[in-house]
Amino acid sequence: MQFLQQIINGMTIGSFYALVALGYTMVYGVLKMINFAHGDLFMWGAFLAFTGLHVAGSLTGQAQPWLLGPVFIAVTLVVAGIGVLVERVAYRPLRSAGRLAPIISALGVAFILESLARNIYGPRWLSMPQGFVPSGVLMTYQDVRLSALQLAVLLIAFVLMAGLYVFVQRTRTGVAMRAVALDPLTARLMGIDVDRIIATVFLIGPGLGGAAGMTVGLYYGSFDFTLGWTFGLKAFIAAILGGIGNIPGAMVGGMLLGLIETLASGYLSPQWKDVIAYVILILILMFRPTGLLGERIAEKV
Repeated sequence: MQFLQQIINGMTIGSFYALVALGYTMVYGVLKMINFAHGDLFMWGAFLAFTGLHVAGSLTGQAQPWLLGPVFIAVTLVVAGIGVLVERVAYRPLRSAGRLAPIISALGVAFILESLARNIYGPRWLSMPQGFVPSGVLMTYQDVRLSALQLAVLLIAFVLMAGLYVFVQRTRTGVAMRAVALDPLTARLMGIDVDRIIATVFLIGPGLGGAAGMTVGLYYGSFDFTLGWTFGLKAFIAAILGGIGNIPGAMVGGMLLGLIETLASGYLSPQWKDVIAYVILILILMFRPTGLLGERIAEKV
């Protein structure tokens, strides 16, 4: 039964990695750039949720679970807006400056976002307000337990991932996103507004990251300004594991990395989970650099 419990825990953590990995893989698929600031946008989801829940509790006079919905939507929209602003200010002017300049700009944005969080909220660990998240166990079978929070996290993650997949595959904007990812110059000649599509990518990716940041903060209960670095790096590994630039690959990679880490913590030691994650990254880069679901594409010269 311990194995089944570890699977449930691994899928919960893997859903966090998958949601954040989607932001990395969407930006890379369209711009062929690693958005190193994405992890810190995710981190701001947790800080904004902390503020939003405190404000909502103060306005209503008490903490109630139904307040999670409005705060969740507000956090997602605000982080999505920050993502669009970052693209417009820090990335768009450097789009024709080669590959190195946008990466350096992304690192600069990451340090700015992290420093703002540290300076505004302080370097100490923060605890989410109590009373908003329903406590208790929904299902108990021998030693296996599924909490209400775990079920909510899994449902939210799968709904968001499924919604993104349907959006990319079935809508006109999604088709335009795939066209821009394939060949932005030809897409522009076909009448697609490439700048608008890229802005949409930076709207959706950070929005999913902000949603994940709030759920991570609620799940663990406490966090600090380094949250974006730790989870962002793991999500980046998940994106590479599944095949960066491939949306289903990011989902599979996130879930798989969460399961591997949780099983390593349960059967070996929590001290080994990070080692195993980075060993997996090295092995993937050595033997299958395109990832599990990635396809080898010829580089244009």
